[in-house]
Amino acid sequence: MNKAFDLLVFDWDGTLMDSEARIVHCLTKSIDDIGAEPRSADELRNIIGLGLAEAIRALYAEADTAFIQAFSEAYRRHFLFEDDTPSSLFPGAREVVEGLAAAGYLLAIATGKARRGLDRVLETEGLGHLFHATRCADESFSKPHPAMLEEIMVDLDTAPGRTLMIGDTEYDMLMAHNARAHGLAVSYGVHALERLLAHASAGHIDGITELPAWLDGKRRSVA
Repeated sequence: MNKAFDLLVFDWDGTLMDSEARIVHCLTKSIDDIGAEPRSADELRNIIGLGLAEAIRALYAEADTAFIQAFSEAYRRHFLFEDDTPSSLFPGAREVVEGLAAAGYLLAIATGKARRGLDRVLETEGLGHLFHATRCADESFSKPHPAMLEEIMVDLDTAPGRTLMIGDTEYDMLMAHNARAHGLAVSYGVHALERLLAHASAGHIDGITELPAWLDGKRRSVA
């Protein structure tokens, strides 16, 4: 079967998992814990997708090393151990990933999550075995730097032109652009569609369950 892409790289939060409310809640609690100036929910949503240190600097331009460390420790404590705000895979996400793996695509994850958090949720959801490579912001450069995507492409011996990055933020689309790969935006995540389309070279889908049909359409166009 001809494919337009060999490698599909997914963002995690906001693309496969509906975790926006939990992230915003944990950020808010962390700000309270360290006595920092409050930030609005919109400001907090805007930085989802960045690595934690980069997200903190985006929220607090004056942040020094001690501030970032204190904020990071508070956030990890809330997210990993104390917060019980529900988060779950978007409806149909599991079936889509399973189906694409069965269809022979190489699958990967490039996420702003830390390695510990990603490994934990992949184990909880039972999806880790479906992904051929994963990269996290605490072991590479944060989006929109291309490093995570470039490292995945090297690991899986896949050219940028055969690689599709799927994500819900401007940072995902810019990372794809910076790595010379294709970017497909999802419109149901944290960044508005018009913002995504400024950088999404492959267009957009409105639900994760639309992805197989979208890929099938691209396959037919290159058959």
